[in-house]
Amino acid sequence: DKMLKSQRGNALFLILIAVILFAALSYAVTPSSRTGGGDAGRETKLISSAEITQYPAAVKTAIVRMVINGVTYEGLRFDGPSTFAALAGIEEQGVFHPSGGAAAYVTASPDVMVGGTAGTWYFNPYYEVKDIGTSDAASGDGNEFIAFLPGIKQAICKRINEELGLGTTVPTATSIDNDNTGIKRTWDAANAVASIPTETAIIGSGATTGAALSGQVAGCFQAGAGGANDYVYYQVLVER
Repeated sequence: DKMLKSQRGNALFLILIAVILFAALSYAVTPSSRTGGGDAGRETKLISSAEITQYPAAVKTAIVRMVINGVTYEGLRFDGPSTFAALAGIEEQGVFHPSGGAAAYVTASPDVMVGGTAGTWYFNPYYEVKDIGTSDAASGDGNEFIAFLPGIKQAICKRINEELGLGTTVPTATSIDNDNTGIKRTWDAANAVASIPTETAIIGSGATTGAALSGQVAGCFQAGAGGANDYVYYQVLVER
């Protein structure tokens, strides 16, 4: 009888501990309930910004594996599944190809895009970032491989910069191309040339290239006058 009472006591103690832990967890993950509703919009922006910033990190991991296996930076190709045929014979160079980096090829959630439709990521080595890696204005030797996501919402753009310690101001970078010959162009089998070209512009180098982004491996800038594709997130994949 004493043993049964002891067992019941232990069980009640464990249940009490479980209830306390559950209450603590609920308290930690529901800050809005403690502040009269909180700022649900702010929390949503935080989740959305995390979605954007985490994806390039996975792509970078795939690139590291490829380079270790002998693929040169110049040989990287970012063809999506619909154009895998262009990688015939060089499949190991495809970042998203199963025989290459096997990175997931995804689009950005419509929730973070100005147009309300899935956003397209672009990957290219046409730019370098000031104070990241080495600089070489006379050639493409200092160009970084960068992931770009044009067309995100202004509020998300501001939230990303805030989280990165850049404040809520979105730097203006009108010298960074935001068309099919610049940001919106992917280094794939169709567009790749024999060597990486001299940079189109150096991000963070001046007033028209987002000076506040100097030394920043990631950030958000305004490429134009606030149009649908003008708010652009970038993240360096390869520092060169």
